[in-house]
Amino acid sequence: MAVSKEQIVKWLENLAVVLAENKDYLTQLDSPIGDADHGINMSRGFNKVVEKLPTVADKDIGSILKTTGMALISSVGGASGPLYGTFFMRSGTALNAKEELSSDDLYQMFQAGVDGILQRGRAELGDKTMYDAWQPALDAFKAASQTNTDPAVPLAAAVKAAEQGMKDTIPLRARKGRASYLGERSIGHQDPGATSSYLLLKTLLDTVNAG
Repeated sequence: MAVSKEQIVKWLENLAVVLAENKDYLTQLDSPIGDADHGINMSRGFNKVVEKLPTVADKDIGSILKTTGMALISSVGGASGPLYGTFFMRSGTALNAKEELSSDDLYQMFQAGVDGILQRGRAELGDKTMYDAWQPALDAFKAASQTNTDPAVPLAAAVKAAEQGMKDTIPLRARKGRASYLGERSIGHQDPGATSSYLLLKTLLDTVNAG
C-alpha cells in the first residue's frame, strides 16, 4: 500500500480546513508567548496553498510540495512562514518525480523537511518549538516502519508521538523565538508551532485512513 498523489493533494486541502477550524485555538496558544497570530497566519497560508493546487495537481508529488512551500513563504508572516515553507520545499526536493509514496518515501519526506526546519530555526530538543513535536514523531515513524510497510501504521505512531511531544512543551521554558524573551513566564504554555505540526501529521493520517 502506498500514499497516492491524490491523497497528498487531498491532505493539503484538508489541512486548510483543519487550520481554519483551529485558527482561534492556535492564536489563543500564541497569545501569551508570541504575537497572537499563529492561527491566523497558518490559515491564511494554507488558503493560499489551496488556491495554487489546481495549477500543480497533475504534476509529481515533489512539485506539489515545493509549490506548497513557496506559497507559504510568500503569504505567511512571522517565523512560521519560513519554517513551514522550508519544510515543504525540502520535502518536495526529497520526493522529486514521485507519483506515490511508500513508508520509506514518507520518512525521507519528513526527515528532509525537519532538517530544513533545524537549519533555519537552529532549535534543539527542549527549546519549546515545533521541533519538540517533530523529532519524537520521526523516531516513532522510523521504528514502526521497520515492522510494518503499510504507511498508515508508522504514521499513526508518529501522530501519537507528536501529540505527546506537543504536550511536553507545556512545562518547558522557551529558548527560541519571541517566547524566549518571556523567560520563566513562558513555562506552562503549550507551544503553538508544535501544535500546528501535530495537526499537520494528524490530518495526513486521517486523509490516508479515509482512502
